[in-house]
Amino acid sequence: MPARTPASPLREPKPPQIPRRLTPAGKVERHIRHDGKYLSLEYGPEALSMDDPDGVEDVEFERCRFTQTGFSGLVLHRAGFADCAFGDADLANLRAFNSRMFNSRIVNARMTGMQLAECGLRDVLVDGCRADLTGFRFAHLRDVVFRDCNLAEATFQSAEMTDVRFENCRLGGAQFSGATMRTVRFRGCDLRGVAGLDSFQGAIVASGDAMSLLDAFAAELGITIED
Repeated sequence: MPARTPASPLREPKPPQIPRRLTPAGKVERHIRHDGKYLSLEYGPEALSMDDPDGVEDVEFERCRFTQTGFSGLVLHRAGFADCAFGDADLANLRAFNSRMFNSRIVNARMTGMQLAECGLRDVLVDGCRADLTGFRFAHLRDVVFRDCNLAEATFQSAEMTDVRFENCRLGGAQFSGATMRTVRFRGCDLRGVAGLDSFQGAIVASGDAMSLLDAFAAELGITIED
């Protein structure tokens, strides 16, 4: 019997390239303006602000670190985050439209209700975050890992997902209707009550996780399960 070739290790998202020394962000850098360019800055536990209640357009953050920084309530249009690290940040109810994030890490952040509609994420790690009720409608995700996150009732409706992994995540009630999955892996996840199972074609589900899909499959097929 021929020997099995060991499976190659799964690739981690590219880490952000952030300089060792960053310039502390001051009051000017914490007030976000249209067409603002924010480069190599260290943001601390202050909240970011904006003038226009309809949101800020064409903002770029590159090689920045955000530690306990507050984004809650911001509205961003066509924003860009490249080589950024978010640690213990408050991203709850942040709304970003047609924006993009590359080579970034979000660790131990509060993301409840954050909306990333029509956004592009590539080489992003989301680790240990409270991300319930997050929205990724019509987003494009490639080489993204969600690890140890609470994604209950999150929506990935009509999202395009390629080489995405969900590891040890709570996904109860999550919505995947209309999503496209290419090499999307679920391992150690609670998938009870997920919707849009017809979009799981192309997904790779660990055997232990598959059992939690039983109720959802039965509901989609109109099957009643009884003891």
